[in-house]
Amino acid sequence: MNQNSWHICALLWICSSQICLCVFDKFEKCAPIPCGDIPDVSYPFYIQDKQPSYCGQQGFNLSCTRGSLRLSIVSNTFLVRQIFYHNRSLRVSDAGFLNIAQTCSPPARNLSLGGIRFNFTTGREHWAGLYSDCPSKLPPNLTSSAFRVNCTVSGGKAPILAVLGGDPRAGFGVSGCKKSVWTRVEVDGGGFSDKWRGYEEAVRRGLVLNWKATNCSHCRSTGGRCGFDEKDYRFWCYCPDRAHPIACRSPSGNTWLNLEIGSAIAGAGLLICLAAFALWLWRRHNRALSRHILRNPTSRSELERGSIYFGIPVFSYQELEQATNKFDPDRELGDGGFGTVYHGVLKDGREVAVKRLYEHNYRRVEQFMNEVEILTKMRHKNLVSLYGCTSRRSRELLLVYEYVPNGTVADHLHGDRAQHSPLTWSVRMSIAMETASALAYLHANEIIHRDVKTDNILLDSNFCVKVADFGLSRLFPTDMTHVSTAPQGTPGYVDPEYHLCYQLSEKSDVYSFGVVLIELISSLQAVDISRDRHEINLANLAITKIQNCALHELIDHSLGYESDVGIRRMTSSVAELAFRCLQQDKEMRPSMDEVVEVLKAIESTNHETEKLSDAEEKETYDDEVMNIHPLPSPEMDKAVLLKKRIPPASPNSVTDKWSSRSTTPNTSA
Repeated sequence: MNQNSWHICALLWICSSQICLCVFDKFEKCAPIPCGDIPDVSYPFYIQDKQPSYCGQQGFNLSCTRGSLRLSIVSNTFLVRQIFYHNRSLRVSDAGFLNIAQTCSPPARNLSLGGIRFNFTTGREHWAGLYSDCPSKLPPNLTSSAFRVNCTVSGGKAPILAVLGGDPRAGFGVSGCKKSVWTRVEVDGGGFSDKWRGYEEAVRRGLVLNWKATNCSHCRSTGGRCGFDEKDYRFWCYCPDRAHPIACRSPSGNTWLNLEIGSAIAGAGLLICLAAFALWLWRRHNRALSRHILRNPTSRSELERGSIYFGIPVFSYQELEQATNKFDPDRELGDGGFGTVYHGVLKDGREVAVKRLYEHNYRRVEQFMNEVEILTKMRHKNLVSLYGCTSRRSRELLLVYEYVPNGTVADHLHGDRAQHSPLTWSVRMSIAMETASALAYLHANEIIHRDVKTDNILLDSNFCVKVADFGLSRLFPTDMTHVSTAPQGTPGYVDPEYHLCYQLSEKSDVYSFGVVLIELISSLQAVDISRDRHEINLANLAITKIQNCALHELIDHSLGYESDVGIRRMTSSVAELAFRCLQQDKEMRPSMDEVVEVLKAIESTNHETEKLSDAEEKETYDDEVMNIHPLPSPEMDKAVLLKKRIPPASPNSVTDKWSSRSTTPNTSA
């Protein structure tokens, strides 16, 4: 470096030394604070207007008003009675059900937890309900469990009825009452008192919920304070010196902070100088550095082992440059998070697709090897074939695939090809079946695709599926429940539980496939910012339409939904399957094997009904679809819709952070 660079480096060293003498500001700001009877509110919770959002995790924000700590889950507000950090649970009361005797105004919504951050824990929860606009005389079979609320409105008795017990999911109700709302309470001894005082006590006591968040115990045990950076979706342990990835360094008496400060003074200056030197080298030797990475002995041995062991041909850079007419922009087939794909013609006349990995992607060697290893091991008619790749000595890393001429499913649904050649329902059903079959094959071989989307589903001239792009794919041993890794993928398709909890599983592919199913029946994009803010994410839009019995507003009418009973039956069944795939709790989603079986059943049922008369077919549709796969009633609460499944909360948080439709690269595998 020149003399000026050394002067700048020295100045930065001095400045950084002064900064290191102070206690890290985020450590101070994230100190536990009290609210009412709760003495220490801390991670994953944080109190809005009193603590910065990075002191807690998204969805765990609280409000402290007049000594009352309140938590909002979906559209419900709860009073927080106690927080148990040792087992990650808290006791809450449904605020809408408190003080009914004074307000005479039942809440507007039923209890709903959303199914991702919070869930029930004790198994002793029971239903408690309020009915309004009821008849004066109670049904005789309810007198022991239902009674009037002791409140008055305008001098007369308010027609409000309290119910202890019963299950609204099983069709429990009070005849004659026009409105009802339900919550859950915890009861010792498994029973309810039939007196109003007992009802009030049960509602006030509330229930215990578990929460799901990144574990903070290791950070706390080393003297740190936990936090979460929403910009890069990363957990941090805030320590007196700085932020650490997992925990503070082990304390040693009262001297550890001094040691940290001393190390920071020297280390910060050294790192700044090294960074300046690295920047200087990068500007001068960028291409030389790229070749050096590719010639690394480890990468070389792995690549040679892959090309020889798996038997894939090795192409020269010059050969592929000629095949693509020097990577002519007019030959671009598409691009994504890691590279651009070009159409090429080899000397032997074969048409190919050549992926050129971006030079600025420092993980391109890993992604290059990932695709080579997966595609040379996997053989399935619905997976794209790898013809070869360049060698380690090549100027660039290039992958050579079979050319699939008919574009992507996205092109045909809502792209350039949608207007000229819209896909018929039979073709869409075939696409769903073949894609599900390919993903089930990958899962059976312990591989998670991790970027399932209509842009990665190619179609040949016969509209047969070829699933592509395995740069993000991961090996997933069958003896593991999940792999912990930072979220990667495409906005609108990313599994919300993976996005929140950093736990990748095969059910993450199932969620993404659920979005693909909705695209197939609706012809809508997975993310469209021109839609209403609550419907930008197609998964949210679909869940809302299904729960409100408005499936006809979701399905593409060009498919014949209104005119063809068979198509109406199949699209309704596919929507039901997509709803199951889109559950935010991964345990409630089917496996890809189950998805394949359901799609086969839908197809086979259609073949059988084609043999019936129109009247018989309509009756079959009514009996099989509406009874076996019932759509939800709009009067029922979202917590008890569709075969007692808990509906998901909005996963729009994915789209809040990523604006690109392309795959999102990340630093974690």
